[in-house]
Amino acid sequence: MIDPIFRAKAPLRISFCGGGTDVSPYPEEKGGVVLSATIDKYAYASLRPTETGMLRVTSLDFDLTREYPLGRPIELGDELDLIKGVVNHFQFREGADPFPSGCDIFLHSDAPPGSGLGSSSTMVTTLVGVIAEWLRHPLTPYEIAERTYRIERQELRLAGGRQDQYAATFGGFNFMEFLADHTVVNPLRLRRDTLCELEYSLLLCYTGRTRLSAHIVENQTRSYREGKDAVVSALDEMKRIAIHMKGLLLRDRISEFGEMLHQAWQHKRNLDAAISTPQIDELYQAARAEGAIGGKILGAGGGGYLLVQAPFEAKHKVARALEALGGEVVPFAFEGRGLQTWIARG
Repeated sequence: MIDPIFRAKAPLRISFCGGGTDVSPYPEEKGGVVLSATIDKYAYASLRPTETGMLRVTSLDFDLTREYPLGRPIELGDELDLIKGVVNHFQFREGADPFPSGCDIFLHSDAPPGSGLGSSSTMVTTLVGVIAEWLRHPLTPYEIAERTYRIERQELRLAGGRQDQYAATFGGFNFMEFLADHTVVNPLRLRRDTLCELEYSLLLCYTGRTRLSAHIVENQTRSYREGKDAVVSALDEMKRIAIHMKGLLLRDRISEFGEMLHQAWQHKRNLDAAISTPQIDELYQAARAEGAIGGKILGAGGGGYLLVQAPFEAKHKVARALEALGGEVVPFAFEGRGLQTWIARG
């Protein structure tokens, strides 16, 4: 008999507006909102039970394999801390049961950490999903997202927001509301023509550089706590624009959506000086010169992927200008499904 292999995948996301308003303490004090959609780029996890009594982790993204004994918390301090945090959570939180056996875990993602597509949180979501499947722990989508958030932000104390965990778990086009004591994910019922036209008008360009988002988020949070007017005003405006952009999509006003994407980017730049760089500015200005309506750097900023919206007659010129400056235009499509788990038996 062939032993089963437990598998999971979850989609990465593009965030159109509102990122930053999901970072504490803004949601608790004012309520945050994010408009985002998942795309056909994924984080993957496979888990094979073993009789070794060891945890063996292979990460294709970091090109390494590590082994750890089970039965005691795994010490943190390297690239695999997110994975260790998930394993420690399942084994040693209050009321947890030990793993029934050792296991081999294999992980990989379609985008590198620090890309701005939420790849780190999506990987944690995927790992939570595959371990829950193995342990036969039924969890609702909200429970998975909340558990992933708890692992990253509370147990590992990594700076960041709430949107990525919910986007990866639920999938699709969502308007998410982050409140003091709960989160509400509102799936948007957009017309098929609207989705197709928006997808057709967007370009995803890899800048060739990744970044550590935690430092940017920490600076933004510090500035907000200190009451710096530029940061508080930028977050308030991004919240307002996200609500407006949702309405534009529901009314099929794609060009106006792009114009608001441009406005949102101008406000996002005010959150921290490290959000944009001379390279990002050059790419964005070149895209605008060729007819792009709007755009923004995805994630916390500083590198990763640039999202640009352009009318169909200018899209090819915008792509050519971005690639002439060293950018890599990456094809993508919207993905309506969130976290998926399954069992491979042979």
